[in-house]
Parts: sequence; C-alpha cells; structure tokens
Amino acid sequence: MPVFDLFDLSAACPPNTPWLGLDLGENTIGVAASDAGRIIASPLELIRKTKFTQDAERLFKIMDGRKVSALIIGLPLNMDGTEGPRAQSCRAFARNLERFRPVNVAFQDERLSTTAVERFLIDELDLTRKRRADVVDRTAAAWILQGALDRLRP
Repeated sequence: MPVFDLFDLSAACPPNTPWLGLDLGENTIGVAASDAGRIIASPLELIRKTKFTQDAERLFKIMDGRKVSALIIGLPLNMDGTEGPRAQSCRAFARNLERFRPVNVAFQDERLSTTAVERFLIDELDLTRKRRADVVDRTAAAWILQGALDRLRP
C-alpha cells in the first residue's frame, strides 16, 4: 500500500478521479467523496463496522463504483501532535486494506474534526442528538477530506 504525502499522492493519482475520505470510529466508518476535480467533499455514507473483511468489501465497492483513485484517512493525533493508540489503529486499518488489494492512501490530521462538526450541527442546523448521531461521522469524513483538498489548492 503506497502511503503518500498529500502532495505526492495528488501527483501520483490520475487526473479527474475522485478521492474518498474516511473517519474511522470505534463502531463506524464515516465515508465522504470528492468530485472528480477534487474541489469539494460531500458526506456519503456511514458503514457500521462488522468484520474487517465485510467492511473492506463495502469500502472497495464504493471505491469501484465511484472510480476512486485514493483514500484520505483521518489521523487522530494527540493535541501535542504525537500519535496515540487511535492513530496507530488508523494506520493498521490502512495496512490491513493492503491485504486485499493495493490502495493509494494519505493521512490527514483530524484533530477536533468531530468536535467541530458536532458544534456546527448543533449551532447552525439545530439537529437533535439522535439526528446528529446519524450524520456526524460521515460529515466528519467530509471535513477531513475537504481539509486535504484545501491544502492542495495554490
């Protein structure tokens, strides 16, 4: 599995191919997709984790259906920038995907992404707790992916 720096990933991927953003939670995987021009990210789907093989199959089905060239995986760094157990778990997830097939991957710092998304959903959209639970992970995935796309803009 090639793990790239974000700028190297952009150069390595074919032009006009979308990317997926992933927010890996304990029980769910939030999925977001970019447009083919990699300008904007949109929340897509929430995968409820079961067995890793089933989760990987669902993810690959989404990738194939959208002709995705790369994954941007949120990396939950500690506030001091170090990697803790959750970050190591995200890296292990990416390594485990490689057992099934090659995937281009870059990691994006996701510190406070879920907190920012929850605050937005409460303050701006006035969503109830139940409704927020349904959308927060996929919206966090879009936040992560959009952050990566914005970093690539001149």
